[in-house]
Amino acid sequence: MLQALEWILFGAVSVGAVAAGISRHRPARIGPWLMLAASVACLAVGDVFYAFAKYTASDVCYLTMFVFVVLALLQFTRGGAALLSRARLIDLLACASSALLVVWVFGVGPNEQFATISASDVIGGLLLVVVAARLAAATWLNWSAVLLCTGAIAMLMSDIAYPLAPGPLAETGYMVLYLSWGAAALHPSMARLTDPASARPVPWDGRWAALLGLSVATPPLVLLTEAVSGTVTDGVAIAVTGLLTLVLTITRLADSVTQNSQSLTRERALREAGEALVAAADEAAVGTAVRAAVTQLLPPGTIHRIDFATDDRQLTVKPPPASAGTGQRSWWAPADPAVALSDVSDIPGVASDGPGPQDATLVCPLRLEPLAVARPNGGALILAGRHDILTAGRDVLEVLAGQAALALDRIALVEAVGRRDSDLYLRAVIRNTADLMLVIDEDQVIRYASPALKELLGTDGLPPFATLPDLVHPDDSSHVRRALRDEGDGILHCALRRPDDTQILVEATYRDLRKDRLVQGFVVTLRDVTKAHDPLERIPHVEHVDELPAWVNRRSAQHKFRY
Repeated sequence: MLQALEWILFGAVSVGAVAAGISRHRPARIGPWLMLAASVACLAVGDVFYAFAKYTASDVCYLTMFVFVVLALLQFTRGGAALLSRARLIDLLACASSALLVVWVFGVGPNEQFATISASDVIGGLLLVVVAARLAAATWLNWSAVLLCTGAIAMLMSDIAYPLAPGPLAETGYMVLYLSWGAAALHPSMARLTDPASARPVPWDGRWAALLGLSVATPPLVLLTEAVSGTVTDGVAIAVTGLLTLVLTITRLADSVTQNSQSLTRERALREAGEALVAAADEAAVGTAVRAAVTQLLPPGTIHRIDFATDDRQLTVKPPPASAGTGQRSWWAPADPAVALSDVSDIPGVASDGPGPQDATLVCPLRLEPLAVARPNGGALILAGRHDILTAGRDVLEVLAGQAALALDRIALVEAVGRRDSDLYLRAVIRNTADLMLVIDEDQVIRYASPALKELLGTDGLPPFATLPDLVHPDDSSHVRRALRDEGDGILHCALRRPDDTQILVEATYRDLRKDRLVQGFVVTLRDVTKAHDPLERIPHVEHVDELPAWVNRRSAQHKFRY
């Protein structure tokens, strides 16, 4: 009775520790830890039945414990940071289980000294040790994985020692198992065992396929050999090994089918997105094509936010840290609950219930280094959703962002060529006219100036990247810069400065065509009012003196205080 209470206490403490660890550290996937807790509970129940001499019930509980352990390890090795690909591990486990069966049936089993040792317990314990050791090696200095491996080794030692020398000392391994697995769930590193990571596809290799097929065929061959010899003495071990190899083989095939299906889906979605992006004529069409591709590439209901910004100034997230490098293709943005989400209620397959506790924000820049000349403003594709889904699809999302960047660069180049042709046409039409005309970009750099302006200023040409505020008098530059920064059309009165420090009074009429696809800037027409016949024409009509331009006040002061 006391021994049964002891196992109940150990089991309750271990299961409670796993539940507390899940609640405290909140891993990305709680399924593996719940199955691990279920396996510990089955082990504790089996130990209680064994203490009351209910050996059949205890064997059933022990086998159920191994089933939960296998499921937990399969979950630990699926899409986690520990094992990016579990294909080779599954092949090795199937081969190891079949090899252990052969060694046990034809080597250890006939030896009467080890007749009391359970073959299924030893085989299951050895496989558990192999997988736990692989997890510990893949996650270097992860104490949770080390504690899981320690518990597996302790259980294997007790499975071998207890049938040979029953006693409290031989049961120490089971106690270590309870305590170490509970401590593994309580350690903060337990969350890293289920952190999502992009899976790496394993190339096809015929030798590994042959090894897997031989492993599956070994248990039936061993059973056939014992049946032909006359007596089947290891039926339980053969059945457990056959079931284990079958589960591993089905898992291996399911992984291959899933990866192939995902590859086909992504290839089709990227192909359709590429066709839509090639046909896109403006930024709005590119954004629509990108959003449609995201809904096809990622599972429905896993994305809460899709932002497609074509300019870095439109970004609602912070840039990547300097230590990450400027050539990084994507980065994780910190969660900011104050940032408003985009309206995604009208996008099919996008959840509109807001972010959850396990969500993250992925930023894929729309910049192809070093091909960032046509569209230097950058931009980014911002996705907020489940961390594991975004991690699994990070590579394909980076490819989609690259295709969108190419489409935007193509549109920018086409518009640049159109503006160049428009400027050439304008230059050819007004080359011999006296009209003063300027085309100014959004950053106030003069893109085109009529030849009459050069004659008016008395210069051979304008300096590179010259702006209109650079040509006017310093007293008028802030007024001109402020007017060209606002939206809408208007009229300016300012004084142009010539190289000989003389001034030319002009009236500038500007049109705001920044939203025009072919212009994307201001069109300014200048009129020289210095030599006007009517003196009143030189002064604009305003109601308040404070609204007069600087050149009017300056010349009025010079006229009043001249000697």
